[in-house]
Amino acid sequence: MTDIFIHIILAMLMPPLLLGVIGKTKALFAGRVGAPFLQPYYDILRLLRKGTVFSTTTTWIFRAGPVVALATTAVAALLIPLGYHSAPISFSGDMILYAYLFALGRFFTMAAALDTGSSFEGMGAAREATYSCLAEPTLFFALITLSRLSGSYSLSEMLSNVTTVVWSYAGASLLLLIGGMFIVLLVENCRIPFDDPNTHLELTMIHEVMVLDHSGPAFAIVQYAAALKLFVLGAFFVRLALPFATGNTLLDWVVFMSSMLGLAVAIGVVESVMARLRLVRVPQLLVAATILAAFSTLLVIR
Repeated sequence: MTDIFIHIILAMLMPPLLLGVIGKTKALFAGRVGAPFLQPYYDILRLLRKGTVFSTTTTWIFRAGPVVALATTAVAALLIPLGYHSAPISFSGDMILYAYLFALGRFFTMAAALDTGSSFEGMGAAREATYSCLAEPTLFFALITLSRLSGSYSLSEMLSNVTTVVWSYAGASLLLLIGGMFIVLLVENCRIPFDDPNTHLELTMIHEVMVLDHSGPAFAIVQYAAALKLFVLGAFFVRLALPFATGNTLLDWVVFMSSMLGLAVAIGVVESVMARLRLVRVPQLLVAATILAAFSTLLVIR
């Protein structure tokens, strides 16, 4: 019961901190002091105190977009095990639900963008749909590989099975999987080199252009849902890349939180040393991620 409580608290409170760590890391590379680590929390609270403006051309779909995106990501957070602790919700086949919860949230986000009637937001929705189609095969190949290694269709059992022992005989497969999933982590969260969450140029935006018409509490929900998605996908990646357990429950939680902060630093470093890719190059990198994950699956099929 204590683990479930800690799981929920971390899923609620830690996501904005990851954005703060990424921002601070990028500021360090640029030679600046940067915003405080807690700046994302301040931004969300500030937006919650503001009013919301709705265009007369929008319908209930526009209002439902942020809520559905947050709800689906929150349910996905309950399906993913954090560190070496089982998820609060676990059943056979939950890996399919996990994948399609993100798809449902993405669908409503794109539908809300199209509901505004804006050509810019429609352009962003089209790009989001294209990139998601190229990124989803990598995730499913990863789930197939983990299912094959564990003999289970439950995320908790699949990820709990990734130990140092499994790495000793399936290390090549898992290494390819980590490469592919890191690319998916970046593209699903619209990070550099696929997108720049801080840009204000409509012609180069993807995710940010889809939420241009959201304001006030609705935009706060969008921002928090994006941070939560980074947290959930990051927890999946960390569990693959760092399969270490101390045997002590509280210490395992500390290791997990430290690993997540380390992942945020790594994302900040990647964004500091790389430029945004040209749009025509993005599909090539996503196909490469799919190939890595496909070879990972082939290596465990015997």
